[in-house]
Amino acid sequence: MIRYLIKRLLLAMLTLLVILFTSYALLRLAPGDPSRSDMLSGGNQGTMDSKSSELHENRALREKLALDKPIVIGFSLWLKAALLHGDLGESAAVDPGRSVTDMIMERLPLTLKLNFYAIMLTYLLAIPLGVFSAAKAGSFFDRSTEIVLFILYSLPVMWVGLLLQSFLCEGGAFPLLPLGGTEPENARELSIWQYQIANAKHLVLPVFCLAYAGFAGLSRYARSSVLQTIHSDFIRSARAKGVSPGIVLWKHAFRNALITMITLFSGLLPSLISGSVLVEYIFNLPGMGTLSLLSLSSRDYPLQMALFAFAGVLTLGGLLISDLLYMAADPRIRLSGK
Repeated sequence: MIRYLIKRLLLAMLTLLVILFTSYALLRLAPGDPSRSDMLSGGNQGTMDSKSSELHENRALREKLALDKPIVIGFSLWLKAALLHGDLGESAAVDPGRSVTDMIMERLPLTLKLNFYAIMLTYLLAIPLGVFSAAKAGSFFDRSTEIVLFILYSLPVMWVGLLLQSFLCEGGAFPLLPLGGTEPENARELSIWQYQIANAKHLVLPVFCLAYAGFAGLSRYARSSVLQTIHSDFIRSARAKGVSPGIVLWKHAFRNALITMITLFSGLLPSLISGSVLVEYIFNLPGMGTLSLLSLSSRDYPLQMALFAFAGVLTLGGLLISDLLYMAADPRIRLSGK
């Protein structure tokens, strides 16, 4: 198993290297860069001295970002600084001169909190619903659940978020929840429990918007997997031996259907992180999603590369965790390094 993990880590590092180089190359080949944004926005205004000074600053920024060098050399310089010195660079446009690592670490906790709650909500509700739907396949409960989940899965998150704001937030038809932000304005006047309750209200709608599509999809996958397992020969044998329906369903059928749900986990985590871009924008949350939008709109190369690296590590880490969960779900699976 150790040999297998070493091989997978080496393969993951190679894959991440390819992802980062491709991302860097696409950034460099795309029109525009952070050193030219000020020139384009400034127009013809300003004196000759100010224009000369601006040109000098833009030239210095291009040299600092290695934009005056070929793509391969520029990527090598970025990778060398990231690996040897742990330096992901400084922001070139969003917050000029500030460390990219500090910017990410400032916004990362909120995004992790939102996605942790969304993943917990998705799995804790979707799996039991899918299993019960499979156990009652063809019933009214199963058919009505299928219709509701299909509708949920097809709804765009932007529309759902704005609709919930117009109905359930301040200024809407039923002003039960805050419109946006992460904490109440009168936080200093509240007790600890009042603050916790008020803070939780800010997370209800963002977590729901992150979770509902994954919840709908995962529950249908769980139903399909369990339904396929229920018709297996070993399930018929267990029923013939007089094993109770609950044990047959959860201990035998569900455990053998876990492989599909574990496989989906490897893609669920990165998809939730990417989905937080729209959710954080709608609810005005200062997380990784809004930071990604700012980096894209301002063509902040160092910040974009750091975000690409974070997303790549997250995706590859999810795949590795899935491999390890396979063994926990089914002891017959053996990870081999051969």
